[in-house]
Amino acid sequence: MSDAGARTPVHEALMYTDLASWYHLLTAPSDYAEEAEHLIAVVDRAGEGSTRTLLELGCGAGTLASHLTERFACTLTDLSSQMLAESRRLNPGVEHLEGDMRTLRLGRLFDVVLIHDAIDYMLNERDLESALATIAAHLRPGGLALVVPDAVSETFAPGTATGGTDGDDGRAIRYLEWTHDLAPGATSYAVDYVFVLREGDASARVEHERHVIGLFPIAAWERLLARCGMDRLELPVEDPFAAEHVTLLARRRKAG
Repeated sequence: MSDAGARTPVHEALMYTDLASWYHLLTAPSDYAEEAEHLIAVVDRAGEGSTRTLLELGCGAGTLASHLTERFACTLTDLSSQMLAESRRLNPGVEHLEGDMRTLRLGRLFDVVLIHDAIDYMLNERDLESALATIAAHLRPGGLALVVPDAVSETFAPGTATGGTDGDDGRAIRYLEWTHDLAPGATSYAVDYVFVLREGDASARVEHERHVIGLFPIAAWERLLARCGMDRLELPVEDPFAAEHVTLLARRRKAG
């Protein structure tokens, strides 16, 4: 078990490296179907012109994307080669590319650019602005940006969650997710994950790691979006997942 007090760099996190092959037991693709329907409805209502092509930055194991590929021609990117391997298995025939959302440049424009909760690992405004600049660099004028952090400063609340499931291959996983309260004046918060894993008849083993998540007020999001040439929009449909995360919608400014 890893040191309970240590922060795990995201590119080294067990969840996205050694445990990547367990990810679809940790959080099943079916869990994302309704959220994908909501995001599609947002694009359909807010889109101007074509909304066919979609770039996802930080796609992880492709669980959300698995419900988007019928609606969009998707390009999926992630920093973790192990998570991309899982996504390729779930989303065969879809373009996958390895890259950091802060620096990736594909030289192509898309109708929609999406970052789901991978944006949470931007721990300061410099990194957040770099990720938003990557969105802008790949978004056609008038195109839509969707960014879905777990929380903003105004909505953050500590708490716990549990989950996991049994696989058809004899493996099973359960997890505890413990989101700690903010320290006074903090702009990030800690989340402890405990994983209990079992393979076949073998004894269960336990793994632990701590993730640190960035937290920014809405005003900072709007300021950085604007600096990157995008203007925040109100959601055109009610967000049924507003208690779980924040869905930020923005449009790339048109020339002139």
